[in-house]
Amino acid sequence: MATPESESFVRTFARGLLVIEVLGQTHGGQSLAEVAEKARLPRTAVRRFLLTLIDMGFVRTDGKRYRLTPRVLRIGLSYLSSLPYWRDAQLALEELRARIDQSCALSVLDGEDLVYVLRQHAKRILPMSPSLGSRLPAHAVSMGRVLLAGLSDAELDAYLAGATFKRLTRATIVAAAPLRREVLRAREQGYAWVAGELDESICGLAVPVRDRDGQTVAAMNVSLATGEFTEAEAVAQFLGELRVAASRLRASSR
Repeated sequence: MATPESESFVRTFARGLLVIEVLGQTHGGQSLAEVAEKARLPRTAVRRFLLTLIDMGFVRTDGKRYRLTPRVLRIGLSYLSSLPYWRDAQLALEELRARIDQSCALSVLDGEDLVYVLRQHAKRILPMSPSLGSRLPAHAVSMGRVLLAGLSDAELDAYLAGATFKRLTRATIVAAAPLRREVLRAREQGYAWVAGELDESICGLAVPVRDRDGQTVAAMNVSLATGEFTEAEAVAQFLGELRVAASRLRASSR
């Protein structure tokens, strides 16, 4: 993999992508100075990147503030379209939500975070309701635990050694040793249950989505209000449905 110090790393290209990422962090557009400050790049360089992105149709400006255009969606949608199970996942989650009448989601691992690639809301919206593209810390949620359980031992060791475990509630596990135990527990039992570690009002039950080679490629969960279900009750009521939906995606994975 190319690093900023390697000959194969294209620094200009990387900076252009960083500018796009910075522009996506606010809703009302940003000035040249704001983009430069957040990207930690010289204003002259940022101005060239912005002008190029305007010419390519990815950015628009009123002369003072710069905003992304819908054309940027092509980049994100290209990733979703590349997932072999994507179309089946949409239908599988819709049907799962209809059967269990609870919010459910599909996510993938990206560094220390999981990223939502699909979400189906129940009629009753939970206090925290992530949407497509939302990022959550992997250590504090059920889908994150399942995704971490799908890593090799060496990859898990590297994650535990380098990740930042932020305390989000009183229940959040923020030490490597107990987190490892929970991840290995999820690996052994084939599901993860996490209660109140991201938000005290929410708990979740998650299972891995595997490809045909048995490798974990995503995670699927059901989100529940804290106090409505114990782990045993959630497992009894929802685990079978989750596994059926996950197995459907495995059949469509290449």
